[in-house]
Amino acid sequence: MKILVAVKRVVDPNVKVRLRADGSGLDLAAAKMTMNPFDEIAVEEAVRLREAGIASEVVVVSVGPEKATETLRTALAMGADRGLLVRTEATTEPLAVAKALSAVAGEEQPALILLGKQAVDDDCNQTGQMLAAKLGWPQATFASQLTVNGDRATVIREVDGGSQTLALALPAIVTADLRLNEPRYPSLPNIMKAKKKPLEERQPSDYGLVIEERLEVVRLEEPPTRAAGIKVKSVAELVERLKTEAGVLA
Repeated sequence: MKILVAVKRVVDPNVKVRLRADGSGLDLAAAKMTMNPFDEIAVEEAVRLREAGIASEVVVVSVGPEKATETLRTALAMGADRGLLVRTEATTEPLAVAKALSAVAGEEQPALILLGKQAVDDDCNQTGQMLAAKLGWPQATFASQLTVNGDRATVIREVDGGSQTLALALPAIVTADLRLNEPRYPSLPNIMKAKKKPLEERQPSDYGLVIEERLEVVRLEEPPTRAAGIKVKSVAELVERLKTEAGVLA
């Protein structure tokens, strides 16, 4: 069974991003970049399935700029077998990524596609769902547990008030949530081995695609600075402040 895993290069979530002086976007020139954390969990799950003998090959794919090869190499160091970059310098929006992944899936014919539930840079949470719709495959989002048995997958996902168990016929789409696993750190030997693993680069036109930017960012601004909080000594003082200062009580 082949597993396809989609990964995205994003700003390291531990880094404070800065706006360009003219407010036209984020200044990413010197920002530290990394693999989207939810995609990292998806890669880990795919590698575990291969190590368990359930999957035979793990292919990681990214749709983005040339530097996304660094992200793919990280996935290869984690244990993926080969990488594929659909290279574009355009801003990749969920629908364009879903179209590209759909085309790749048509060539690769995976039994399972894993993605992070969302990217931490745009928080769209759309690509997996759009991809499932384009392929006409069953989907399970926000997976916290995944079991594959033959041509079926069982996914446990957290929902309001508890958990939900879904049974999917393969091929299927599964998006990873935080509790699915704990991703491994690539070891130095595996980082060195990853440099020799196959990494193919394709253009969107190879799949008959044109990556269009459908959204226009008009301007970005920092949120207003919040006033510092205060501690009150009693409930009576709290009520008094809510009346006289906050004006939320009559």
